[in-house]
Amino acid sequence: MSDDANLIERFLEMLVAEAGVSRHTLSAYQTDLEQASAIFGGRLSSADRDAISRLSSHWRALQNSTVARKSSSLRRFFGFLVEEGFRDDDPSDALPRPGLSRSLPKTLSHAEIASLFQLIAEDLGRAPVKASMARLAAIMELLYGSGLRASELVALPRSSITGDKPFLIIKGKGDKERLVPISQQARSAVRRWAEFVDPQEKWLFPSRTGHISRVRLFQIIKEHAARAGISPAKISPHVLRHAFATHLLEGGADLRALQTLLGHSDISTTQIYTHIDSTRLVELVNNRHPLGQVDLAR
Repeated sequence: MSDDANLIERFLEMLVAEAGVSRHTLSAYQTDLEQASAIFGGRLSSADRDAISRLSSHWRALQNSTVARKSSSLRRFFGFLVEEGFRDDDPSDALPRPGLSRSLPKTLSHAEIASLFQLIAEDLGRAPVKASMARLAAIMELLYGSGLRASELVALPRSSITGDKPFLIIKGKGDKERLVPISQQARSAVRRWAEFVDPQEKWLFPSRTGHISRVRLFQIIKEHAARAGISPAKISPHVLRHAFATHLLEGGADLRALQTLLGHSDISTTQIYTHIDSTRLVELVNNRHPLGQVDLAR
């Protein structure tokens, strides 16, 4: 099996496990990726920006909607390759964008987040505390409280949070390290969960064969959402990461600080969050800009 075929297969498996895409959507992704791979002689996964930019000529006769779909498929595929460490750069900005605007990331409201954590607090208030509840509390505190990626969370060593250190050292995309602040509440949740983990374990969230998989992490989050009365389709570890970023921005966080916390190498990736809280930004201009205090009709 070629590299492209193997990586496309793994990508499709991820779509089924983590995104729950339909059979029709999965077939469309597979067709788009296999056709693009054929154009590059089976080397789509390693194609650079110059090569990717030449896809426009191959797709010239197609309708804009078809080009948009193909670009979306490849964009998500390259994002997967970077997320999983199969390549260090994402060349998808060279893909055709036929009149499309970038979609906003899904997020959760403050009320929905409150309901998720209220249910956890109720579960932890029942003695004795179950291991599954202690694990869930630690997972939620780290995903929403620190904005970790799913891949970063599942691979946390058991020793990653020790003593009173107010931060984690995370190895993210491209093996780049960053400091992630950890709240006292998150440290308490992790310490509670660590009591259920064998001190000899390598991983903070172990399984029988290593650490828990991203698929299992998605299942845990979605099961909890259903119990809290939130549609499982609305939530994922990545949605919690987006909620972390959105709510920090709403609270007045600086965009550069948010870029550091999320581990974005390019500020343009972080800037998408400026479109989410438009109401607060309008109020900021009206209330703080000098002209906002002047009645020009007088």
